[in-house]
Amino acid sequence: MTILIDRDQGISSPALVPAERDLARDHGELTIGLINNMPDTALKATERQFMKLLQAAAGARRIRFHCFSLPSVKRSPEAKWHVESEYSDLADLRRHRFDGLIVTGAEPVAPELDQEPYWRDLTDLIDWAKLNTRSTIWSCLAAHAAVLHLDRIERRRLPTKCHGIFDCEAVTDDALTRAAPAPLKVSHSRLNEIAESDLDDAGYRVLTRSAQAGVDVFIRQYASRFVFFQGHPEYDALSLQREYLRDIGRYLAREREIYPHLPVSYFDAATEEKLLRFEKQAKHQRHPALTNELPALNLRTDIAAGSAAAVLFRNWLQYLGANADASVVAR
Repeated sequence: MTILIDRDQGISSPALVPAERDLARDHGELTIGLINNMPDTALKATERQFMKLLQAAAGARRIRFHCFSLPSVKRSPEAKWHVESEYSDLADLRRHRFDGLIVTGAEPVAPELDQEPYWRDLTDLIDWAKLNTRSTIWSCLAAHAAVLHLDRIERRRLPTKCHGIFDCEAVTDDALTRAAPAPLKVSHSRLNEIAESDLDDAGYRVLTRSAQAGVDVFIRQYASRFVFFQGHPEYDALSLQREYLRDIGRYLAREREIYPHLPVSYFDAATEEKLLRFEKQAKHQRHPALTNELPALNLRTDIAAGSAAAVLFRNWLQYLGANADASVVAR
């Protein structure tokens, strides 16, 4: 399945663009693949979020966009049907030329990353992308998996989940962060981190960091330029809310034992007060039906979800485009 993303095109699903629009590749058009390994509950939202992000970043340039998923990621029957009917086969990745890839993480099911059922598929993809793309983005858990495979850098468990919107600062001059807002407000949602000292020792270059959340964006140059995000650049304004409510539901259903912390710098002050009162009630009356008593939720007005990511992705597409144009001239 191929999707053509134009500046003025509405986006609702991967099947939106009819097949007759799949014309010969235009000069200046970029081909981007999304390897979407997110959990079933976030599968379709992740497609839409990355398509909208690319649309906002592309300007007048057209994007030929393909969705894939690692076949070894465990799926529910409904999600498996969606992937099989709407996504391209992963084997097609090696039969076509891709300017760039975006690879997401998957919900962990094993105690260690290299014990995950999809580990072999993911490491094969990492090795292939090093030589066969101009640049690849590794997002959140995929970033942790990539550095583990490439340089045996182990992620470290955090004492509490890093969950919220954090102010990040550019610490190195690079084309990827050119004209980015200061600070960059970035969504993070993870239980682990890669230490900056480990990245420095292995030769990675850190581009942005947060005083609270640590390293945000870092890079490594191979034949392909690898870009790593510890955060979630694709998240929309409500993504963290959906995760927080999901975790409350899991706590009330006794699927997790620790009540989730409030996302950092996300809900407004009045909402935080209501949610803290609800937390006390939930710990006293732990029952799934209590979700019906959750208060109305309002976000802070200054979260600016997606604005920093749009700048970073615009710069990323310009990098891909400049290299694509140079290869055309060379031929």
